[in-house]
Amino acid sequence: MKKLCFVLLSSALLLTACANNQSKQSNTSDSSKVTALSEDKQKMLDKATADYKTFVQEQIDKLLTDTEGFVKLLKEGKLEEAKKVYPLIRMSYERSEPIAESFGESDVKIDFRLADYMDENKTEEGWSGFHRIERILWEDNTTKGTESYGDQLVNDIKELKAKIATVDVDYKVMLTGAVDLLNEVATSKITGEEEIYSHTDLYDFRANIEGAEKIFQLFKPLLEKSDANLVKELEADFKSVNSLLDKHMTDKEHYKLYTDLTKEDTKELSEAVTKLGEPLSQMGKFLSGE
Repeated sequence: MKKLCFVLLSSALLLTACANNQSKQSNTSDSSKVTALSEDKQKMLDKATADYKTFVQEQIDKLLTDTEGFVKLLKEGKLEEAKKVYPLIRMSYERSEPIAESFGESDVKIDFRLADYMDENKTEEGWSGFHRIERILWEDNTTKGTESYGDQLVNDIKELKAKIATVDVDYKVMLTGAVDLLNEVATSKITGEEEIYSHTDLYDFRANIEGAEKIFQLFKPLLEKSDANLVKELEADFKSVNSLLDKHMTDKEHYKLYTDLTKEDTKELSEAVTKLGEPLSQMGKFLSGE
């Protein structure tokens, strides 16, 4: 960022020097051009943020519909069917975490792991959400006891949906969110800590990558005007991570258990995510600068 500021400062000094030898009319013309470019950029940013809010709302709508179906399976005692759809349902939430997680109270109710909940509350009393149900399904190997948690989960998602409808999405939130999604992968998905009972971490891994890639795609028209090489690098790095994840799919929807991966597999994934994170974090300087 310091380097960018230096370039901008140098450019400003150069323009000032040139202005001393130009007419007032020329100055006015140049000023109008800069303003026009800024307005054009703002329109593109506004479109990106509006489209992103629509994307997140669509993901939460899907999350709600799928969770209602999931709870129906729980109440019918269909254990294996519930286990099979559990990781697929969660992907909608994982894709939309930059906005969903901003509502801390809802995130605690919907997506908190036991370890995180215990850190804050020192007891598991009151712990709910997907991971509460996950533990019962895999540790107790039954749907009994999940029914009330399922109903609460549906209500909590409805509450989150209502909150998201009122939020104003800022492009800076999107930029931070894209990087945060990769941090999620690096700190909990790549270690297998997110889904400690079901070991379905690769679904979350993919969804986080898809969420970050969606943000990149929305900013891509702007980035292409600023740094086409950065765009190419990001496209290549996203392709690399997705190709690695494809290797661990068992069919068109499902993935291997995380515990089935070798140390070499996890190392390969970790390195690919780290490589992607570097150019992804550079998006901000091109979108923030005029």
